[in-house]
Amino acid sequence: MLLEALYHVPRDKWAYAYNPTTIHLRVRTKRDDIEQVFAMTGDKYDWQRTYQELAMEKAAHDAMFDYWEIAVKPKYKRLSYAFKLVAGSETVYMQDSGIGHEPPTPPGELYEFPYIHEIDVFKVPEWAKEAVFYQIMPERFANGDPSNDPKPTEPWGGTPKIDNLFGGDLQGVLDHLDDLVDLGINAIYFTPLFTSPSNHKYDTVDYKNVDPHFGDNALLKRLVAACHDKGIRVVLDAVFNHCSEQFPPFQDVLKHGQDSKYIDWFHINEFPVSIKNGIPTYDTFGFFGNMPKFNTANPEVKEYLLGVAEYWIKEINLDGWRLDVANEIDHHFWRDFRKVVKAANPDAYIIGEVWSDSLNWLLGDQFDSVMNYPFADKVLTFFNGGMDGYSFSNEMGSLIMRYPQQTNEVIFNMLCSHDTPRLLTSVGHDKRKLKLCVVFLFTYMGTPCIFYGDEVGISGNGDPDCRKCMVWDPHKQDRELYDFYKLMIALRKKHAALRQGRFRFLHADIHDPCIIYERLDDKVHFTIWMNNTGKKRTLSHPMDTNDWYDALTGERVMPDKGIMNISLDPFGYRILCRMLN
Repeated sequence: MLLEALYHVPRDKWAYAYNPTTIHLRVRTKRDDIEQVFAMTGDKYDWQRTYQELAMEKAAHDAMFDYWEIAVKPKYKRLSYAFKLVAGSETVYMQDSGIGHEPPTPPGELYEFPYIHEIDVFKVPEWAKEAVFYQIMPERFANGDPSNDPKPTEPWGGTPKIDNLFGGDLQGVLDHLDDLVDLGINAIYFTPLFTSPSNHKYDTVDYKNVDPHFGDNALLKRLVAACHDKGIRVVLDAVFNHCSEQFPPFQDVLKHGQDSKYIDWFHINEFPVSIKNGIPTYDTFGFFGNMPKFNTANPEVKEYLLGVAEYWIKEINLDGWRLDVANEIDHHFWRDFRKVVKAANPDAYIIGEVWSDSLNWLLGDQFDSVMNYPFADKVLTFFNGGMDGYSFSNEMGSLIMRYPQQTNEVIFNMLCSHDTPRLLTSVGHDKRKLKLCVVFLFTYMGTPCIFYGDEVGISGNGDPDCRKCMVWDPHKQDRELYDFYKLMIALRKKHAALRQGRFRFLHADIHDPCIIYERLDDKVHFTIWMNNTGKKRTLSHPMDTNDWYDALTGERVMPDKGIMNISLDPFGYRILCRMLN
């Protein structure tokens, strides 16, 4: 038993309140080193009568470690605990005072969760667990009102460039809401809508007005109301890390230099404000001189931006914010942001743009979720043949163990976005691989998001090529692919097990790119079988019951002497299901 691999701390993702009555405990051990782990639990004020020894489940693994987990419901909302780890004839005990071979002496040597205060429980919006998001760049979605087109506006469907415009607007979105309803969408994430000189609008000039090329505030309010009438939630993009160089306070700094009253709104490193050898003398997003960075620690800046966040929540009944470049803004700002937004709308969904491990923002005091780019990277690598099933299960296990369960249930999963190549392009235009990726997206934990047009076969490399105009001519759309997306969305929306149920790999072997995994709750059990090879394969796994059926066709599927054998075409998949009660 490798004692050095054992790890637990009584906080963060290792010991946390999942709800007002339940505490989740996790412990880490060396991969394939420990046979059993038990949580030794009780109330420190009455240990003898409340003591329970509970078997923990191996919930996930990565290349080096196993992760064990259990949900505990303490009778009095207090919990003292230790871990008993068994490997063959060896037993060790892990507790707050250290690791040893002698059982703990309660309560002084134990870990402690002092009390479940409901106010401290990290609550995420329940609706986000049910959501299927659709990301829209308004400039490229549909031109519903030619009268507000910028000049020059190029013909719809032309080649996207960094700075060209095609006239997409909010009226275009309003005109196509029924198409989204038909697809099964029940949430929209809009890239920025506010006044800006660019086509992408990530350089804001006026935070309280819709860009006139998109419409006006009244139209946005009408669009959101129409979305709500159709059961669609709306999330907007908050660009609070930086603004446009045309933003009036920054223009004042350019004009008045050190005499400007807005100097402390930004990070000015040298006067005169300029760009030297391609590097601005002020902090920016990247090194883009047209995007000066806000000093969000400045009280005036904070008041202004938090006022913007609150304004749109109240003005249009907004359902949430996606936060651009969120990891480059101070944590104090985001803590105050959450308080303001949740006071205005307790069900608001807050999604941060952080491309790496985001636990610091996901402890209940800042974001509800983050854009899960690591998910996309690992899924695309696997289904493009870049790793075997064993390695993929390790990578996904590592992701699952990054965050508390309530975050995993609403983590914002996507396979591409406005910042990455299109999904079809990423899989080498192989629709079979694309479908495997999409099946995984819709049968995995978290909140799935589709980038507009992926469902009809739009392709494209990185920015700006990924930001093509939406294709509306049915004869130019891939309608078979559209029907596939529609089928997968409907399946997910029909079954809570695919939204909040347990996830576990059943078959994920080294040197084998095929996988089997399960999702289940107390009503339905799914198994998903994937042949990630260019050859026909038969996958086998023990099945104890004969009540399985194909979740997409309804066909009965029977095991043979307790073994389920599923024949799959190259890059094929099958989703089996059985009712538990």
